[in-house]
Amino acid sequence: MIDLHCHYLPGIDDGAQNLEESLALARAAVADGITHAVMTPHVHVGVFENRAAGIAQAVAQFRDALAQHGIPLRISAGGEVRIGSELIELLAAGELPFLGVLKQQRVMLLELPHGQVPVGADRFTAWLRKQGVLPLIAHPERNKDVMRNLAKLDPFIEQGCLLQVTAGSLVGSFGEVAQRRARELLDRGDIFALATDAHNLESRPPMLAAAHAFVAADAGEAAASALTQRNPGSLLEPTVGSGVPPPESPRTHSANR
Repeated sequence: MIDLHCHYLPGIDDGAQNLEESLALARAAVADGITHAVMTPHVHVGVFENRAAGIAQAVAQFRDALAQHGIPLRISAGGEVRIGSELIELLAAGELPFLGVLKQQRVMLLELPHGQVPVGADRFTAWLRKQGVLPLIAHPERNKDVMRNLAKLDPFIEQGCLLQVTAGSLVGSFGEVAQRRARELLDRGDIFALATDAHNLESRPPMLAAAHAFVAADAGEAAASALTQRNPGSLLEPTVGSGVPPPESPRTHSANR
């Protein structure tokens, strides 16, 4: 399985704080059946001042550490980018990280504030689309506004934005409301990928297999594989994924829109 969202890199955000913790997360991921993980430290202006070049350097160092310790986890560089007007300048300067490319568009893991969907957020994502950037919205089912009203996501879905749901949400790790929203999004066919958003072994471990099993039982193995392998792999180099474009959502919010 491929994990598009995790926080393993040591000491650069609120995830692993040292190399020992980073390696422990990687070992747990491998034990869970994850073969490739995209390192997505927070990019949050004024809080976590990570930039693409620094993330790439940290990933290269961690890749060496994985090899030295014999941990068979493939990794690549990305970032979890907090929405905000500051991104306009950072995008122009080439300082923002991307997960990969889908249908000739750069895919950005975009985080909304946990407490709300900001007024005008859909206008900002529309602007990103015009810049050739396809937002993959991180864990929308855990956003307080979305938890109150699932329709808050409709403008983003209609634009063609993709949704990444936390694997733990599907199996109840983030509470009943987040679980309900995650399962509603699954039933509607609006999830592009499941990912762990792993931060530590205690409360936010790298667990993807349980969600894969839930989807397989609910919607079939093909659907589970799409959300944990085929769709995530379509963003990465062909040797990681299947090399086949992901299936279109039943709601027709394809990346071409």
